[in-house]
Amino acid sequence: MKFTVITTFGPSLRNKAKLEELNALGDIILRINGAHINPEQVSETVSFIRDALPKTPIMMDLPGNKVRLQHLGGEVPITKGEPIEIHGDQLNYREYAKHLSVGDHALTHDSKYTLEVTNIDGNTITFIPHQTGTLLPNKGLHVAGANKTLPFLFDKDKALIRAAVNTRIDILSLSFVRNAADIKEAKNVMAEAGSEITIFSKVETEEAIENLGEIFYEVDTINVDRGDLSADIGVLRLPLVQERIIDSAQRAGKNVFLATQFLHNMEEHPVPLIPEIVDLYNTIKRGVSGIQLSEETAVGRYPIEATKLVFDMHKKSYSSS
Repeated sequence: MKFTVITTFGPSLRNKAKLEELNALGDIILRINGAHINPEQVSETVSFIRDALPKTPIMMDLPGNKVRLQHLGGEVPITKGEPIEIHGDQLNYREYAKHLSVGDHALTHDSKYTLEVTNIDGNTITFIPHQTGTLLPNKGLHVAGANKTLPFLFDKDKALIRAAVNTRIDILSLSFVRNAADIKEAKNVMAEAGSEITIFSKVETEEAIENLGEIFYEVDTINVDRGDLSADIGVLRLPLVQERIIDSAQRAGKNVFLATQFLHNMEEHPVPLIPEIVDLYNTIKRGVSGIQLSEETAVGRYPIEATKLVFDMHKKSYSSS
């Protein structure tokens, strides 16, 4: 069975020799993370990748309607129990406050920090941090269920779709899909730009789980983002829900990828942790179509080694010893 590793492009892979070495390991897709690139930068990035790997598929992963911290003026220290205000112009969606209520809990920095909403005044939100730490620009700010009422595509998503069409990117990965209507909206933007691109639908919301059947009518491939999904449904539900999604996709004859923190330790170290290896093995044995590596290859110190380990584990998983 074909097995593919989605490898995220970033500073760690911005080297032609490394890209060629990566490509020699097996069947890969080069992922561009739309959350960390401007539409104006897409053409240069695609040209760089294609110069090294002219036949390797390139995927644009849209940021979607994930609300992110912006224009913080640098790092912002937070202290447990001390109020902090976030203004609308410090977010990529200025009117986010309208979708929140006092008492809501926002998760940020990959669920490292919890910020409790204590007051809303226009587009200004007052939070009480539950932990002490530092807020960084471009990190997500997630309130479970809040994205149900947000527009599916922000302006940046639409601009990235047009850039993907113009540069003939091979795959468009849609983030925070809730239902078939969201996918159709993205298809309409593509059509207006003059072309169609193969679509992957990410599964990372409660609504997507509820609407898997109709999503399968629109796409042949899904990608389960375990990080954002766990923030929406709760981390304790993730293992069982992950299994059910894989089962549903396989029964429907769809391709299913899994993403998020498979080899997190290899961002800084040459070997993974034992729980990471066990998780990777068990996931591959479920017959998934592939694994996505994110920070491991984009900014990690060992992008080639991490990717090779995934391919080696795939071979080991289906060998007799």
